Amino acid sequence: CARTITRGLADLAGVSDVQVNRDSQLVTFTADKALRANVAEKLRAMGYPEKGSVHGVSAAVANAKSFVSCAIGRVS
Repeated sequence: CARTITRGLADLAGVSDVQVNRDSQLVTFTADKALRANVAEKLRAMGYPEKGSVHGVSAAVANAKSFVSCAIGRVS
């Protein structure tokens, strides 16, 4: 999962030093503040939405994407 997130955020220009802390479920990175929304959207699209940003069916879909994304990351 961490590898998937790191690779996914590496695609965004201006984002560097991506680190994933699995224990705290926290992603940190270096970027201009103006890119924060882009990073949040990229993470959401990969199945890793910001905590508290999705609910109900959307949360279930995000969970499924996260599972698939993590499984694909293990295979590659």
